[in-house]
Amino acid sequence: MTTTPKHRFPFELVKPQLETVESRIREQAKAFDPSVEGYVAYVCNTNGKRIRPALSILGGGATGEVTDAHLQLGVILELIHLATLIHDDIMDGADMRREMPTACARWGNSLSVLLGDCLFAHALELATEFDEVAIARKIARAANEVCTGEILQTQRQFDLKMSVEDYFEIIRMKTAALFGVALEVAAMLNGQSEAVQISLKRYGEILGTAYQIYDDCIDLVGDEKVIGKTLGTDLAKGKLTLPILNLIARATESQREKLNRLLIQQEPIDVSVLAGIADYEGAIEDAIKTGCSMLEEAREELRVACGGNPYSNALEQVSFYLEDLLLKCKS
Repeated sequence: MTTTPKHRFPFELVKPQLETVESRIREQAKAFDPSVEGYVAYVCNTNGKRIRPALSILGGGATGEVTDAHLQLGVILELIHLATLIHDDIMDGADMRREMPTACARWGNSLSVLLGDCLFAHALELATEFDEVAIARKIARAANEVCTGEILQTQRQFDLKMSVEDYFEIIRMKTAALFGVALEVAAMLNGQSEAVQISLKRYGEILGTAYQIYDDCIDLVGDEKVIGKTLGTDLAKGKLTLPILNLIARATESQREKLNRLLIQQEPIDVSVLAGIADYEGAIEDAIKTGCSMLEEAREELRVACGGNPYSNALEQVSFYLEDLLLKCKS
């Protein structure tokens, strides 16, 4: 498989199709009651990365042809993702998302919970329009995993006994599931073998896991003006991400007790406090190394599933692009 230059943005290949998906996402508000339409339009009009639709389209091209069904798959998965973001922002108390006030900041938690529910339900209704029931079932199962992962993460808030293995299981569900199903169903729509579907799903899940590691690092070292959303919420809400788990593991007993006390008491913890507890930079660097190692594993899965064509090359390039973002967290 030919590797394209690392600096190239990997979604350029499918820009026209993504523009169609974007238009369809914005049109979804019209399917709701007029009294609800404005709320849905607001959250659908945000300029997201649209990673899941891009994976759906690239997966279609990598395994055959890009069809209208691949675009519709992208719309459905992005609506599910938008629903999870609404609920995430409520739980995190986030004020900004994609450089705009969050739904909960504008209309409060109660309305926002229901808005997220509406998007979930609408997305699953759209999934029933595929000819094969199995496709709707896979999408529904992935949505279930996302919600289950969020529940598990909430259960483990401030749980200082949480292991790295527990962390990976949680993010496999809450983030990686939609990445995986985007590529799995894309291959399924093109009539690919179960083996190809499994390998592409695995690629997507590993990619999604590495992406969450990047997101966890950015929450600690990112710039809100650059990233466009509220940062620093993970620790405040007791989410023990991979960098923090690394930090706890490498701290001395007295340092660990200090960090545990701060977490249990839910005191504000900034970077200067963390840097004084243990090797803060080293903990982040270890998380970055883990993410980069996983991306190499993902590329191996992709090579098993797909031959070389512009779409499979672009899929590979997604992993290199994410690797570059991870490495920038060091600077």
